[in-house]
Amino acid sequence: MCQWLSLVVTLLVTSTKLLYLQIFSRLDYCNVILSGLPLSTIAPLQRVQNAAARLLMGLLRRDHVRSALKELHWLPVVYRIKFKLALMMFTIHTRQCPDYLSSSVQACSSDLARIRLRSATTINYSVPRTRTKFGERAFSVAGPVVWNSIPAAVREADTVSWFKRKLKTHFFSMCFDDV
Repeated sequence: MCQWLSLVVTLLVTSTKLLYLQIFSRLDYCNVILSGLPLSTIAPLQRVQNAAARLLMGLLRRDHVRSALKELHWLPVVYRIKFKLALMMFTIHTRQCPDYLSSSVQACSSDLARIRLRSATTINYSVPRTRTKFGERAFSVAGPVVWNSIPAAVREADTVSWFKRKLKTHFFSMCFDDV
């Protein structure tokens, strides 16, 4: 009986890892470029994630998947995109990124026009003005918008792993507190 149970657990863990590798590697690949797109464009990706959660949790097609996502600790696709944007901004903030990325955004503290404002003492980034929705999708706009919306306690993390943990907890509570 114990061997049978251990085999079932091993198969479940293996199938979870395989599913995670096959699905999420494709969902997360370059998903930063999807920021700012309408939900109707992102919905097919969310349906793929929902189908993976249903398969893994043994739910029927018509069963609601939100509680399964919570149990699996999976962020919905929209929050995964925000997570990746915030992670890129963290690498910029900690100077662990290439120069072309760090030159695309500007910290409020380095803006000479804001040097006497309270915003100069924060760790916010300037959000450039745009005239179009397409312009709002640019990393130089979308990155600072996501970064500035994160609580300061999360942004002040020391390491990447600590930042990821705090950020996922923050987004998870934003998404699933009412479930």
